Amino acid sequence: MTTDSLKTRALPVLTVVAAIIAAWYLAAVLMNAPFQRDLDRRGDVTSTTMEFIGKTLSQPKPIVPAPHQVVVNVFENTFLRKVTSNRSLVYHSWVTLSSTLAGFGMGTVLGILIAVGIVHVKALDRSLMPWIIASQTVPILAIAPMVVVVLSAINVSGLIPKALISTYLSFFPVAVGMVKGLRSPELMHLDLMRTYSASPWQTFWKLRMPAAMPFLFTSMKVAVAASLVGAIVAELPTGAVAGIGSKLLAGSYYSQTIDMWAALIAGSVLAALLVTIVGIGSRLVDRRMGVKPA
Repeated sequence: MTTDSLKTRALPVLTVVAAIIAAWYLAAVLMNAPFQRDLDRRGDVTSTTMEFIGKTLSQPKPIVPAPHQVVVNVFENTFLRKVTSNRSLVYHSWVTLSSTLAGFGMGTVLGILIAVGIVHVKALDRSLMPWIIASQTVPILAIAPMVVVVLSAINVSGLIPKALISTYLSFFPVAVGMVKGLRSPELMHLDLMRTYSASPWQTFWKLRMPAAMPFLFTSMKVAVAASLVGAIVAELPTGAVAGIGSKLLAGSYYSQTIDMWAALIAGSVLAALLVTIVGIGSRLVDRRMGVKPA
């Protein structure tokens, strides 16, 4: 990749990032100004415009924290604290990551099995697919407490309830993507396999499954991000004491908005890493299958 192509790709991204940061600072000033104005009025303090703006961007518990406040918080709670500390973002991210990976694994397997059944059994295609689509219309915030309460009644707690909620969100994109992928081979190719007297099992492994790989990994990128969202949401009704969701909940209780935004940044970074890992896996599988890189 040449230097010019790197600049061409990086410039739009940097422009968008700069615009977001500028809008973020502007929002922080506007949202924090009323509270700061009230503080100055109570303390009978007169400030210049620049001093007032500086105060709005340095409040300990702002409505909207400034970007530099969030960056400092993320740096301190990531690199300056022990990994085992309850304030470490690495520790909380690991707790959320464990349930995310468990739910993502179960959701991927479940989605593939459902897709295989739908493609090969017409009755499942007509009966199961509408219910799968309908299941995603129920808000996860309504399902999560129900799952937690039901499993708690049979003494099941900890990782399993969070993993099941992640599974609920992650299986759907995998199932839909795999159905499309398994049905992607052209009729001519299927007829050729019949000409070779290939069994349905051989047709599946030698034709349908390789054709479905691009669809599978694309769906897995969506699924792993959805699984992370499910894990974070699942930590809210479980009363978890660790995890990104618990950090968000504690921050909302004690008005620690900087901690809340730092936890959101940690979740975003974790999602980006997971999607990147799935993308790397996709390229490795493509290379193994002999697909030429674009």
